[in-house]
Amino acid sequence: MLDIHSAASSQHNVQGLERVSSLAGGALMFSKGLRHGGLVGLLQMVVGGLAVARGVSGHCSTKAWWQRHRREYQRLRLDIERSAAELEALKASAKAATRGVTVTGKDPLAGG
Repeated sequence: MLDIHSAASSQHNVQGLERVSSLAGGALMFSKGLRHGGLVGLLQMVVGGLAVARGVSGHCSTKAWWQRHRREYQRLRLDIERSAAELEALKASAKAATRGVTVTGKDPLAGG
């Protein structure tokens, strides 16, 4: 069975203030869920427990995934921006090439 936590759990990607915030926020959310009760309280306890686990372990799988894929997203963004600039240049070139040209409806290659 694939265990997504085994290899990544040894790497700490949550540190410092972020880790303390996860611990404090998770504990607060968990205790709020205990007081609230019901389905909403249960959901608060689950989210709080996950945040506490994130703070205790110092690892967040979601953050690790995002960090691995961030470079690819940045490359795609740069490609899109470059393509947009090329498109604008082509548009300007087409406008410059057709400036002063009139369309007569006759095909100059038809010879007649």
